[in-house]
Amino acid sequence: MIYRRTALLLSSGIAALLASTPALAQEVAAEAPATEASAPAPVEGEVIVVTAQKREERLQDVPISISVVSGEDLAEKGATQLTEIAGYVPGLHVNNLGAPGQTQVSLRGIFPLGAGAAVGTYVDDAPVGSSTVYTESAAFIVDLLPYDIARIEVLRGPQGTLYGASTVGGLLKYVTVVPDLNDFSARAGVEGFTLAHAGDIGWAVQGLVNVPLVTDRLAVTASFAHRDTPGWIDNVQTGEHDQNSFDQTGFRGSLLWRPTDNLSIRLSAMHQEIDSDNATVIAQDLTGTPLGNGRSNWNYIPETLKSDFTNYAGTIEYDFGFATLSSATSWTDAKRVEVQDASRIYGVLFPLFSGGAVDAGLAPFTNTISMEKLTEEVRLTSRSGGRFEWMAGFFYTDEDAGNDQVVNSLDFDGNVNAGFDPFVTAGLPSTYKEYALFGNATFRVTDKFLLSGGLRWAHNKQTFRQQSAGAILPTTDTPNKSDESIVTYSISPQYHVNDDTMIYARVATGYRPGGPNVIAAGIPPTFDPDTVTNYELGLKTRLADRTVTLDLALFRIDWEDIQVTQAFPGGSALGNGDTARSQGFEAAVLWRPVPGLSLGANGAYTNAELTADAPGIDGQDGDRLPFVPKFSGALTADYNFPVSSSVKATVGGGLRYTGSRGSSVESDPTSLHLGSYTAIDLNGSVTFGDRYTVRAYARNLTNSGGPIARNIIPGFFGPININEVPLQPRTIGLAAEVSF
Repeated sequence: MIYRRTALLLSSGIAALLASTPALAQEVAAEAPATEASAPAPVEGEVIVVTAQKREERLQDVPISISVVSGEDLAEKGATQLTEIAGYVPGLHVNNLGAPGQTQVSLRGIFPLGAGAAVGTYVDDAPVGSSTVYTESAAFIVDLLPYDIARIEVLRGPQGTLYGASTVGGLLKYVTVVPDLNDFSARAGVEGFTLAHAGDIGWAVQGLVNVPLVTDRLAVTASFAHRDTPGWIDNVQTGEHDQNSFDQTGFRGSLLWRPTDNLSIRLSAMHQEIDSDNATVIAQDLTGTPLGNGRSNWNYIPETLKSDFTNYAGTIEYDFGFATLSSATSWTDAKRVEVQDASRIYGVLFPLFSGGAVDAGLAPFTNTISMEKLTEEVRLTSRSGGRFEWMAGFFYTDEDAGNDQVVNSLDFDGNVNAGFDPFVTAGLPSTYKEYALFGNATFRVTDKFLLSGGLRWAHNKQTFRQQSAGAILPTTDTPNKSDESIVTYSISPQYHVNDDTMIYARVATGYRPGGPNVIAAGIPPTFDPDTVTNYELGLKTRLADRTVTLDLALFRIDWEDIQVTQAFPGGSALGNGDTARSQGFEAAVLWRPVPGLSLGANGAYTNAELTADAPGIDGQDGDRLPFVPKFSGALTADYNFPVSSSVKATVGGGLRYTGSRGSSVESDPTSLHLGSYTAIDLNGSVTFGDRYTVRAYARNLTNSGGPIARNIIPGFFGPININEVPLQPRTIGLAAEVSF
């Protein structure tokens, strides 16, 4: 398993080309893990409502293992990335590859061994992630700044029936703030923070306003957030200090119009930018010894990442009385440009291909990925609370994507090597179209016993073109295509002992789409979808006069036809492995012994391993899957208390633990060991008159180094070094906010 996706992608392609002109631009998945902060919404005495089953329900009544992270909790803890909430959500692991959004997400041990995402991402009612492997969807996840996020719902286990493709491990669902039709409100904040070893101070500004334009009929919200995070990694090659700084900027607007009591229309627009100066990576030699001061990289060329994400969404709902008709439309336009320093991989080849006329030099490798995605879902949902509840819907998506790669040939002064630039170019433009019909129903057999089930039929068609050119490659433009149909289902009996206790079982399936493969002799023209079947037994209960909330789930997931990047006679390409199994349990308990005090503990035990030999990835039956710790868990404590009649305060803290894991399957000789780590977080706030709030937080107080990820970086003639992604060092912040 290789950390640098595209570097290996092109080196594999060139090596194979020397023998048989194969696929230059084959996608390779990247791996790396992480973990950090936010517990189940610690709401005292309130009912937590979620939309996990596309209707509003009490969390206590949903027969799915779910964690809810509230927007207020994110603000209290200073969490601004997925890596900063994962450690407090059982079974969730977010593998940071060096910058926000440059991550892989796994749930319940289902880690993306291929190029396609294993966990889906939704914003409100619409998917925002890519469905095709040629956008590297496994390695780039939407990572929103959380200032106007109401909550994040984390659904564990496959969600193929209601949410469709690429939810084999589960789903992350961002639920944004809905405009308030009656009350004006506004808030704005500033923040400063320090990172251990960083030479500069980080800062952030954010604001949110809600304006009712027509009372009870029309309202708008608008928000803005910007965050500037300083670097703290040095460069032994160039002498630069603190090279890995990055900026995040986001804004969103939403309009809610309710022209009648039965009709509502909501329109939203969202934009987010990420601008990273260099990857947050520490270089080590092949023995694992860090270079320089132990927090240094050795790149010649800045390894930048620029990401733009724009989403427009519209939801129309009409209540007929017996049922509600909903239409959810979204348009996503995303682009990211990543530069990797491939000088030690391709720069050494310049003399070979130039007959000695060009010396070894610099090889910036630029990968530009773009996606335009249209989705439409129409569903009819019965009124809640009847003996028979049902939902029926239609889903459509149309996605156009580009994956353009170029290796430039420069001398060490940055000048172009005439006649050998560009050294290599490659392109993988692709399309993905899917149609789906789905239905879900719950029948109340008795007042206590309910039976739920769902079914989804989906059909997708895909095309892509394999393009190559450059100084050392022939010019090619070869098409390929695929189409497939698949059916997923879910069955869930539930027994409600009383209003506070539910026992449920769940069998559910999910899939990742197959697709057209790169084109070369010896490589299959397509790869198949992989599928999972989840078996689950769960308990949700409130005890001790509702002061204790307990969620337990036992699960087993059987994974078949695993999508992997593997070697074929004609080169490396996507293929299907055999089988794997992930099984274990998740537990979360929250105790409120006295008003204002919440004590929590959660954890997950996950045994994820191959159940058959997988020679394409050097795996053997019984090997643990990569980047999945057997145990991870967290302890939390939060206390809210009045200081006076007009002043209230909060204090809180958490301890998170991530167990050891490997960077590949255990039999792979290149697999590296990642040790366990523990981190401590603290936070506190004081609010004056419900208007002025001052917050302080400390993340990773003991300055644990992780590691989050370790991977061997391949060169053209053999391994070069080890890259390690560390846990973000001790971060201490102070924020002030005013509300109106």
